Amino acid sequence: MTLADKLPRPRNETAPALFRLLADSALSRAALSACGFPVALADATLKGRPITYANPAFDEFFGFRKDEALGRPAITLLFPEDEASSTMFEQAPARLLMRARRKDRTVSQVEVTIGMVTSSDGRLTHWVLSFADRGEMERLREELRVLKAMAASP
Repeated sequence: MTLADKLPRPRNETAPALFRLLADSALSRAALSACGFPVALADATLKGRPITYANPAFDEFFGFRKDEALGRPAITLLFPEDEASSTMFEQAPARLLMRARRKDRTVSQVEVTIGMVTSSDGRLTHWVLSFADRGEMERLREELRVLKAMAASP
């Protein structure tokens, strides 16, 4: 049962498909907002692929308020230090390890999952970017490497 099924029906049911579409859209937005990991949408039809949506976890992780992130190109906002960013959308759908820049200018190792949203006629309309912090894992790997080297030395 979807949100549209639970909501009261309007008296005039001349546009039930529109009503259902709007209810499903509201449900999708609520689900994205509730995600505990950073998610952003980038417009695939506009030059620079600007960010059109960012959930609260994105704001918290990267430090950008919505008005600072929305409308800005995803690559220049988040990945200016990563050479692989210029081809990241060409690899989609993909999971990539990249260096992302936060608002405070610190750089974090992240895993970016890139998905695609298409229109009903099959045209690509948006990119979905979800992020997982891999910085701690990389630090632990380095620490393990050093400990192994120390254990192996006489």
